[in-house]
Amino acid sequence: MRKILIVDDEKMMLLWTRRILSSKYEIVTAMTGTEAIEIFQREKPDLVLSDLMMPEMDGYEMHKILEEKNSAPVPIIFMTADESDESESKGFEVGAVDYIRKPLRPDVLLKRVGNAIDHLDKIHGLETAAATDPLTKLLNKSAAQKEIGELVQNSTGALIILDLDSFKLVNDIYGHSAGDKILANFADLIRKITRENDLIGRIGGDEFIAYLHNVDDEKILVTKTKFLNEQLLSAAKKILGADMSIPLGVSAGAVFVPDEGTEFVTLYKEADSVLYDAKKQGKHSCAVYGKHHHAENHLTNTDGIYQTRLILGERNIEPGAYFVDFNIFQHIYRLLSRMCDNYRKGLTLIQFTVADENFAEKFKDTLLHSLRKSDCVSQSGKNKFLVLLMEATEEESLIVRDRIFSKLEKNLTDKISFECEKIF
Repeated sequence: MRKILIVDDEKMMLLWTRRILSSKYEIVTAMTGTEAIEIFQREKPDLVLSDLMMPEMDGYEMHKILEEKNSAPVPIIFMTADESDESESKGFEVGAVDYIRKPLRPDVLLKRVGNAIDHLDKIHGLETAAATDPLTKLLNKSAAQKEIGELVQNSTGALIILDLDSFKLVNDIYGHSAGDKILANFADLIRKITRENDLIGRIGGDEFIAYLHNVDDEKILVTKTKFLNEQLLSAAKKILGADMSIPLGVSAGAVFVPDEGTEFVTLYKEADSVLYDAKKQGKHSCAVYGKHHHAENHLTNTDGIYQTRLILGERNIEPGAYFVDFNIFQHIYRLLSRMCDNYRKGLTLIQFTVADENFAEKFKDTLLHSLRKSDCVSQSGKNKFLVLLMEATEEESLIVRDRIFSKLEKNLTDKISFECEKIF
């Protein structure tokens, strides 16, 4: 039910107006401008219906103070016994939505207030549409930044950025329609881990943002991220099919407010920096920014190319092939394809498919230790393994296959299919 604040210094008029409107609206009342300002801040009514001429503070001044305190238009209908056109004109100039002359006729009052409420609903609907992401029905990027930006300046909580892992594969393999279903479903999952007074939005693509009021415990964020990962994977299998093997998940970067600041831009950068860490350290997890997090893992604070090389380089290099997540494998494949095309170097792609998923982990270990450090390996789903070999012919790829199979039992090799293609 819509709420209306009625302001009038005449008690009988106040009671009469309240009686007319109370059948359709929730009513709060005030007899002075000062009292009305206090009640407005507490009750947040949808509309103010105010007498124009009151002692101490008239309706114009009260309306001006209300708008200054709320930094937004305050819808108001003025009531007055003044017959002059000048007062009506001034009322509309200061932003009144309507102007009603006393004595009040019940049918006219109800109609005028009803029209004002309908108009406000239309405006609110347009504002909501402009601030809403059409796919997920969450706040869109600009609205989320604005509203969360205001909240972090004077509240306690956690700002968290959520990014889907391997989501691009959904669009590539199943199409954008399926990808949209995943995003809409994920938005519903975020709603399940948030409360009514929390704010959530879609920044763009597969990146989301949330502000959780009064959350200051890292364990809570880790638990929520775990829930999202479990439920997202379950939902994806229902949408895409039980055989869906994309390593879909959620990585999160969070920062506590006001511990790490109260400026949105700074907080966003801090949360984004640890989101990078979560992705780098295996994905499907939550990282929380703190005083112990420094920027040495990023290129922006390096002292020179030597320091940059240390950051970029791989430490404690293990023997065997270089194993990477599938989305990174894609980037490596694309880069090597460009290099081979330019420098005419050979590149061969191999695909192993393991029929028995229970055997996949053992095969992965054998595969990695049977290849060179310059070879690149990735796993797609539970049973498919991809290998990039530099400067290898198809015949040499068969030698690689035989070397790997020689380390496995015969009954296991029968469960593995092998395909290879010379790219360049």
